[in-house]
Amino acid sequence: MTQVSHPVNPSSSANDAEPWNREISKKTVYYVSFVCFLAWVASVYDYTLFGTLLPVIAEDFGWSTAQATAVNTWAMVGVLIVCLAVGTIIDRMGRKRALILLVIGGAISSGLTGAAIGALSMIIIRSFSGFAVSEEVVNSVYLNEIYRKTKSRGFMFSLVQSGWPVGALFGAAMTALLLPTIGWRWSFVLAAAVSIIVLVLATRLPESPTFLAMKEVQRRIDSGNLEGARALALEQDIEMPGAKSVGFKGVFTPELRRHTISLCLAWLFSWMAIQVFSVLGTTVLVEAKNYEFTDSLTVLILGNVAAFIGYLFHGWLGDRIGRRPAVFGGWLLGGLASLGLLLGPETSAYVIAMYSASLFFLNGPFAAMLFYMGESYPAHVRGVGANLAHVMAPAGAILGSGLISVLLGTGLSMTAAAVVAGSVPLLLAALMMLGTRKVAVDTSAE
Repeated sequence: MTQVSHPVNPSSSANDAEPWNREISKKTVYYVSFVCFLAWVASVYDYTLFGTLLPVIAEDFGWSTAQATAVNTWAMVGVLIVCLAVGTIIDRMGRKRALILLVIGGAISSGLTGAAIGALSMIIIRSFSGFAVSEEVVNSVYLNEIYRKTKSRGFMFSLVQSGWPVGALFGAAMTALLLPTIGWRWSFVLAAAVSIIVLVLATRLPESPTFLAMKEVQRRIDSGNLEGARALALEQDIEMPGAKSVGFKGVFTPELRRHTISLCLAWLFSWMAIQVFSVLGTTVLVEAKNYEFTDSLTVLILGNVAAFIGYLFHGWLGDRIGRRPAVFGGWLLGGLASLGLLLGPETSAYVIAMYSASLFFLNGPFAAMLFYMGESYPAHVRGVGANLAHVMAPAGAILGSGLISVLLGTGLSMTAAAVVAGSVPLLLAALMMLGTRKVAVDTSAE
């Protein structure tokens, strides 16, 4: 007769428990958070560094502006393709190994960028930066499981996710300080060195207890111990895997189909707005609000400070009202703030206030959004589901950039083009959240 596995004796010590039942100390939680934060900073550092240095790279290779933007567009297509593979890696290799693999991929991409010899090689090399970009997906899945019994886990994740503005500001500062001395090629080698430091730290990370339990459930199934597998799955609050419920098929089952589609569209529309108001922020300020370029940089810096605060606020808010409504409310207010920015007066105080509010409510909700993705999917498709939605980010960036270019090409003003390509998609992203799954707010963690 098949033997059923007995639950761990509550009196046994944490060290004697099975790996999936061992207590994660606060020290370990803090270390994992620190390493994931550094990994995300390094990723954003490399990602924004390419955009910052693109004019310098184009001048070195003799590319026109059109050729440079074409290289960037095709590289983003490559990033999207690479990102598609990450979800399966997370669910098959484990959270820790996936993070290590992605850090390695990001380091290789950064280092090889400095060795590019032309447009084709640059497109191929930058495509592999999709590994680094996908680190936030691993963070959302991995930390969701590490923080399972941690109080204020949404706020803690917002601290990790705030690595976006920190990485962007770090990249800009390093460029200003070192570019005249070391040039653009060695700037990317330096970015690779930062990733290598993160890689060394990541080797000491623990594997997610949830993933270890998933592997044990599968091992019991493979050995014919179905009752033991069901008992462990029930104990660990994970779903039994089945042939029709894993991989991409698993996120399009009847109970998850609407959620997956809504989540994907929310990412697509929100990243159209990211492209318009964050990546092309200086261009919008110069063309739509008649700002000088140097003044627009000041507004951009202040806006990124507001975005940093926005990450912390929405992470805190998500712990209290739920991450789904926090994202919905943030993006709704962000869409309205961006409309106010574009359609309002051009006075300095007004523009600074409205642009800061726009980035506060545009970028900030991603802290809640990423953690929400991890908790909204069952454990066995958590990596695939989160990654499938996340790959809509580069797709949205391509669509947002392309749409605003087409609209400007038809003679539309920057104000009107930014409304259509940025503000409206952000409002649509908020509405898409209404189609996602409701997740109860859990205040029981200590």
